[in-house]
Amino acid sequence: MAEIESSRKPHAIMISFHLQGHIIPFVNLAIKLASKGVTVTFVHLEFIHHQIIKSQYDSTQVDFFSEARNSGLDIHYTTISDGFPVEFDRSRNLDQYGKSFLLDFPTLVDEFVGKILHSHSSSSYNYFLVADTLCVWTAKIARKYHIVNVSFWTEPALVFSLYYHLDLLRKNGHVPANGLQENINYIPGIQSINTKDFMSYLQGPESTIIHTIIFIGFEEVKSADFIICNTVQELEAEAVLALKENQPFYAIGPICPTDFSTNTVPRSLLSESDCTEWLKTKSPGSVLYVSFGSLAKTDEHVILEIAEGLFLSEVNFLWVLRPGIVSYDDDDEILTVGFKNRIKDQGLIVPWCNQNLVLSNPAIGGFLTHCGWNSILESIWWRVPMICYPLFTDQITNRKLVVDDWKIGINLCDGLSISREEVAEKIKILMGGGKSNGIKEEMNRAREIMQTALNGSSERNFDQFLKDLTAKFLKK
Repeated sequence: MAEIESSRKPHAIMISFHLQGHIIPFVNLAIKLASKGVTVTFVHLEFIHHQIIKSQYDSTQVDFFSEARNSGLDIHYTTISDGFPVEFDRSRNLDQYGKSFLLDFPTLVDEFVGKILHSHSSSSYNYFLVADTLCVWTAKIARKYHIVNVSFWTEPALVFSLYYHLDLLRKNGHVPANGLQENINYIPGIQSINTKDFMSYLQGPESTIIHTIIFIGFEEVKSADFIICNTVQELEAEAVLALKENQPFYAIGPICPTDFSTNTVPRSLLSESDCTEWLKTKSPGSVLYVSFGSLAKTDEHVILEIAEGLFLSEVNFLWVLRPGIVSYDDDDEILTVGFKNRIKDQGLIVPWCNQNLVLSNPAIGGFLTHCGWNSILESIWWRVPMICYPLFTDQITNRKLVVDDWKIGINLCDGLSISREEVAEKIKILMGGGKSNGIKEEMNRAREIMQTALNGSSERNFDQFLKDLTAKFLKK
């Protein structure tokens, strides 16, 4: 599809969600829209803006999209307050912050959107709102200002579908699952799934503010004009097709720079260590990369068993051991000096890194992952097979796709508990021959599907979305 040309240019107002796993595809989507001729106003929360600046070695950059704009993309950048001071600890005060996100933040967004609309001539742009599906305010504000409402889902279609059919799951007594392990086959587009593979927020009592935000978000999304999803149609064909029956739903993933490693726009909330020199000393395919993402916490026992399992495996490893992964105390030392001395010739432990640069390095032969969706997409792109250890939310369901459906990874634990012996065994399986050869073959197949989709179905779906969006403007 050619770049959009009309007397009233499409103008996307994009207010990103405040978690790392959502920020990355949101930034990539902004660049993709602008590359198609759309004007974009990209908005970070003020505390996210300051956190990203803090993470950068060059903290003088205040306009994250200046380089993109210099290359000819029409992207404007600004920030919005979430109602709390920048220094307020949102993680430690999750209930207070979540309630404000539900009740108070929508008013701030309303005022912000109103100012943008009134600052430009109504004859210059056709505005549309692009917000994360978990944003509960999108539909109301879009209706108020008579603008198009686009919901962006940053996770797989399978997860979207389960949340989307929450009423059906409740009606059949499968939510909350409460420890039930039963195969179900009545969700449109999902041939079969066991209740143990439901997201963590469908497993137990619906008692937290996060439950409320997710469930309201999925009621609101049913009134969205368009839903765009960061998945590959051919990898989730039945789920995507079934969702299309309900609303305009477009599989446009993976939303990424053309070579997956381009990073002209700062995205990271943490400072990134450069692991390149260490990786240069390792032979091709010999290093296991270990990371459990930017958000989830786990028990100290789990970290210690994984540490000892890594040592027992005798495999070289690069481990991102994020500050605060066990507690809110970022300075908490989990691994002893003695352990670090034992593994100094075998492994490198860093607090954070540029994951794409690591996964693209020839030395990497496997990925022990929490199964975050971005991590899975990046692993497929770089053909890195996975050992899966999901911790919470969509990661549990994502594991099913990786291990059971696509067969591009294995489970770290086959039981409820984790042991260093099993960790070592699974690492040797993935990094050795035998079964790992079949996994690598399936990974190559998945990569070919993804690469074909980038210039095939995903590009066509994105162009169709823009075409349908243009038609929608004419009806407003």
